[in-house]
Amino acid sequence: MENENLLNETSRDIDFMGDETYYRLRQITKTILKQAKKDNSELAEIIGDRIHEVLEGSELSDKLKRMFRKCMLNTITTTLVQKEDDSAFLFTGDIPAMWLRDSGGQLRVFLNLDDPTGKLYDVIGSVIRQQFRYIVNDPYTNAFNFSADGNCWSEIDQSERKNPLSWERKYELDSLCFPVELAYFYWKKTGRTDIFDSEFLAAVKEIVRVCRTEQHHMEKSEYFFIRENGVEQDSVPNNGRGSEVGYTGMIWSAFRPSDDACEYGYLIPANMFAVVIFGYLEEILSAFFVEEETLKNEVAQIRKEVQAGINEFGIIQHPKYGDMYAYEVDGLGHHNCMDDTGVPSLLSLPYIKYCEPSDPIYQNTRRFSLSTDNRYYFEGKIAKGLGSPHTPPGYVWHMGLAIQGLTSVDKEERKELLRLFETTDADTDLTHEGFLADDPNIYTREWFSWSNSIFCEFILKEIGKLKI
Repeated sequence: MENENLLNETSRDIDFMGDETYYRLRQITKTILKQAKKDNSELAEIIGDRIHEVLEGSELSDKLKRMFRKCMLNTITTTLVQKEDDSAFLFTGDIPAMWLRDSGGQLRVFLNLDDPTGKLYDVIGSVIRQQFRYIVNDPYTNAFNFSADGNCWSEIDQSERKNPLSWERKYELDSLCFPVELAYFYWKKTGRTDIFDSEFLAAVKEIVRVCRTEQHHMEKSEYFFIRENGVEQDSVPNNGRGSEVGYTGMIWSAFRPSDDACEYGYLIPANMFAVVIFGYLEEILSAFFVEEETLKNEVAQIRKEVQAGINEFGIIQHPKYGDMYAYEVDGLGHHNCMDDTGVPSLLSLPYIKYCEPSDPIYQNTRRFSLSTDNRYYFEGKIAKGLGSPHTPPGYVWHMGLAIQGLTSVDKEERKELLRLFETTDADTDLTHEGFLADDPNIYTREWFSWSNSIFCEFILKEIGKLKI
């Protein structure tokens, strides 16, 4: 396991976290790393060989090749902990917790690599099993601890349940989707089926239970979340219950993929992701759990209801862009017209395989998302791209640039995005969360594995090696 680097002096992480939090997180990380069963040097060597094969003959610049290699290795050498019980823990980077969402996004890229040894696939399978154990433990938790030690981001959080495994209990619909996506792609890529066991089935039943409940959030759900720290997006309004919503068939979510509270409870891209993964679950249940016909029918029915809700409530008529997707709605006539970098986003719909890039409503939505009509799209002296309310105004996210590239059908657009990656990494050869569009040397999150992985997927697409 590599030693984590000290923060580059231009990173804003300490400014935003505060000294106490920043150094507390680093100490927790050191404690976790000491418990690793073994280092990951063998895995790094296997991946290094595959990287060499993948890059051979490509026309990428030396800088992009170097970034690709470092970003690919970063996840395996700095965020993966193999445990004594043969399970695995994958923390997000500079925060020593395992996000259900991030861990799926961190590993998806590796399924594009052949693994004749089987050892890389073994570890990915171990992480998938850990994801589903966590869901069974608490499907409303978005990020989990290495062990049940009570570590957390904030000790002042209030919710209806306390859980020593929970790092943060921000319920996000997408957190239940990413592990299913990774499991499905793992099966399709490797042919391995041993992950589809009784624990997986128990987790699927929890996912279905939560989604059924949150279709009727105000009437049936006990979930609430309050963090009284003065940061509006860290707490759900209305005493932690969320603003009023009407029934739509869609699934309510408290937080966005950015871990910011939703303004309106039906987050359209997250519901679109749910439609996709419920399709995956139908296929998995048909193949491996034929006795669960009732469960499969329930999955199919929820999928149908969510899609009907998207069709009825999620499409708005914009005076400039025409028919396009809203970001959030409440089912009572209100909508939030914006896009956020966090995946699933409206920009990412082809990436999550909800629609084709050529889909006309998606194209209208994309034009809006990548314009200053979207209040979270920023243009500066050096760069322009999608940002987020999670970071200050004027910050462009590398993840947003990668998703823009992965969903683009325009060769010149993608060429410009590659140039931006070459020139906005602050000479670290890694990607970050957000960077200042006027000065990319000012940025957040020195160590953000999910962003690195999505950049690598963009590179694989550009050299014709993207398989997933």
